Amino acid sequence: MMRDSQTHNIPPVYDKNSRVLILGSFPSVKSREAQFFYAHPQNRFWRLCAMLFDEELPTTAEQKKALLLKHHIALWDVIASCEIEGSSDTSISGVTANDISAILDYADIGAIFCNGAKAYELYNKHIKPLTRRDAIKLPSTSPANAACSLDKLYESWAVMKEYTS
Repeated sequence: MMRDSQTHNIPPVYDKNSRVLILGSFPSVKSREAQFFYAHPQNRFWRLCAMLFDEELPTTAEQKKALLLKHHIALWDVIASCEIEGSSDTSISGVTANDISAILDYADIGAIFCNGAKAYELYNKHIKPLTRRDAIKLPSTSPANAACSLDKLYESWAVMKEYTS
């Protein structure tokens, strides 16, 4: 597979009531095509959010945005542009980070969570030196993290709820 230069094409989701910021690494091919986060049908992000907040599974981008905002969650990615093979986090290079200061300046973000090890690694390398804010690493909801069950994800991600209520 060829390594392609890609630019993030999905605007962040947040409002003035957002209390947590979840950062992924970079949108998958499916998400870039759909122009919305976690669009791959095997990614467990939306199922997990529905479980965490005892909500119906959102299916449209508007329903997904509404679920996030209802529960005071901001969502974006660490990377603004990079070289990547398909959707493979391990192939990422040539990173330019997103500027998350607009979110941090607008909303009272109490905690920053990273969806997976790559997002956490890239956050610490590219964004933390600017924000001086620690992030909490959570296990990835990606289908590539198949060893982590939905129940295990739920246990790990439940920590987020103490910041959203």
